[in-house]
Amino acid sequence: MSKKTIYKPSEAELEILQILWEHQPTTVKVIHELLSEKKEVGYTTVLKQMQRMYEDKKMLSRTKEGKTHLYEAIPKENEIKQGLFSKLVNTAFKGSSMDLVMHALGKSKTSQEELDALQEWLDQQKKK
Repeated sequence: MSKKTIYKPSEAELEILQILWEHQPTTVKVIHELLSEKKEVGYTTVLKQMQRMYEDKKMLSRTKEGKTHLYEAIPKENEIKQGLFSKLVNTAFKGSSMDLVMHALGKSKTSQEELDALQEWLDQQKKK
């Protein structure tokens, strides 16, 4: 039986993964350009981070196309989200998803559309 890899991306790695999930396969240059729209980051910093994600952490796959390397994320977006969610619930909310939801709804401006969607989801859960 194979052991499932558990990915624990840092904040910087998560930013790279988020870009890859939308634009893969892609190059370091594209990742750097998109990250630079949000914050100041050096090209070599992005390159080194992606090399570590590829070589050491096995989070990325890489193929060569001419002189260019194209990168893709190995973990799926929902896999990473589930891991982050579980960690947040278990550490900050003592295992209570309900506390997390109540905190989120109480601390942010929730639109009527979001409340309607939540109510629809709750109604569906009651029917199960």
